[in-house]
Amino acid sequence: MQHVLIAPDKFKGSLTASEVAAHLAEGLRRVRPEVPVETMPVADGGDGTVEAAVACGFTRVEATVTGPTGRPVTAAYALRGDTAVIEMAEASGLRRLPGGRLEPLTATSRGTGELIAAALDAGAARVVLGLGGSACTDGGAGLVEALGARLLDSRGRPLPAGGAALRDLHTLDLGGLRKVPLIIASDVDNPLLGPNGAAEVYGPQKGALPADLRVLEAGLARWAEAVARALAGQAGGAAPGRAGALSPGRAPAAVAATGRASSPPGRTAGGGGRSAEELAALPGAGAAGGVGFAALTLLGGTFQPGIAYLLDLLGFADRAAGARLVITGEGSLDRQSLSGKAPVGVARAAVRAGARVVAVAGRKTLTGEQLRRARIDAAYALTDLEPDVDTCIAEAGPLLERLAERIAQDWLTPDPATPSP
Repeated sequence: MQHVLIAPDKFKGSLTASEVAAHLAEGLRRVRPEVPVETMPVADGGDGTVEAAVACGFTRVEATVTGPTGRPVTAAYALRGDTAVIEMAEASGLRRLPGGRLEPLTATSRGTGELIAAALDAGAARVVLGLGGSACTDGGAGLVEALGARLLDSRGRPLPAGGAALRDLHTLDLGGLRKVPLIIASDVDNPLLGPNGAAEVYGPQKGALPADLRVLEAGLARWAEAVARALAGQAGGAAPGRAGALSPGRAPAAVAATGRASSPPGRTAGGGGRSAEELAALPGAGAAGGVGFAALTLLGGTFQPGIAYLLDLLGFADRAAGARLVITGEGSLDRQSLSGKAPVGVARAAVRAGARVVAVAGRKTLTGEQLRRARIDAAYALTDLEPDVDTCIAEAGPLLERLAERIAQDWLTPDPATPSP
């Protein structure tokens, strides 16, 4: 008998992807207990990416690393064979802020670099990095420090953590930087600087006020200049990766909204010979508070579309082969879902495998035509059953089970070729 594959993302603030899948499976089995049901929690590179990898056979590995405020935290990555899956939110995410207090000027990405180092030490030959949920805007400076880079002020002292301190960066030494076979699973294409950059677009989500945004922009601009000089030094045969002295106050001008260096999907960016402006304009450089910039320029990382890459890594095509129906979903099914989010990625992959697709959500605002273009045959929302959003969040599990019962009645008829959604 053909099976049903349940492959949802999380319902943010309510249920993890695994919990969503479990509730949907429970509802389906109440109505159609004879139909085989498989669950495969998914993620697009943001929160829940490690959990999704573990659910698909990776081993969860924990490590004590530096949290975004400098306090130690216990974070996890996923490991299978020589491949490690790391999500930035585990070590450097908003949920790691003590008491939820935002620290826009001083939060660091160092812990994510420490997780990468731990994975390399454990034998990883490939690191897949998801960038969602970051608490910091430090351009990835903390991350590369954890991997051996040195950031010094004009007196030769180590620079304090955070994006604001980058304004005082004088010397960048890459001589001890570890090589990392890095793949960045992300659909973000923002540049590092300017009105579409890391500070301006994402800084307010991390607590930055207008004055803070100016400070962070200046720090990131100086960081871009230091990276360009260090890479130029490598290309020119200078002391390994050493930036030398930066002129006081010198930094590249902010990049215009449309000023981006050419770099297609699956993009990689070396740095030697490129100006600071060109490096800062690379698509994806602004991801995760500028961690994308460090990953592209200093670590030789390659960006891959988040959900598509992760589905391939986790073996979705094999799981969906022969499926009667694939059920996907996320907390809000809206216009943002059309831009590289998990449900649309799952739907496209499921159709390629020959399966029909329905989606569940806390709420949905997409039209029928938008759903069809996204290859989703039908969508069901918790708000169809309970109009009060707070109740939907508090009782998401039982409501999902009721939606699953409805899906079973609509789609799992004795003749699967004639569903009646």
